Amino acid sequence: MDYGSGIIKYMKKVKVVCAGTFDHLHPGHINFLRQAKTFGDELIVIIARDETVKRIKGFLPTRDERQRRNDVENTEVPDFVILGNLDTDLFQILKELEPDVIALGYDQRISEDEIKKRFPNCKIVRLLPFNPEKYKSSFYRNNS
Repeated sequence: MDYGSGIIKYMKKVKVVCAGTFDHLHPGHINFLRQAKTFGDELIVIIARDETVKRIKGFLPTRDERQRRNDVENTEVPDFVILGNLDTDLFQILKELEPDVIALGYDQRISEDEIKKRFPNCKIVRLLPFNPEKYKSSFYRNNS
């Protein structure tokens, strides 16, 4: 009896989630997305809301949240691109998405311990930088 095709149907996809502002989309961002995608079958990208960026970074992004979402979608790397929630609990959306892997950028300031505490069954990976001396959003923001 051949079970090959039936087994695939019931295998769980590994869901990877990453998040960011993605203002001034540049090759560093593309590399970040591609690295994240290698850790699973499905990549979901959360785009930070304008209000959230203002609250955390102290300034509004140059491109609004819809433009930034479209920019990331147009890379065709992620499977899904969504806007973050407006809740002050940044982890709420992760509860809803139930990722298997959370991919963090090399320079994202977020407590891995806090993530582990809230999501003990979730793997956390820190992605490698890609030419950070050339590709950082702050460089583009300062030159616009």
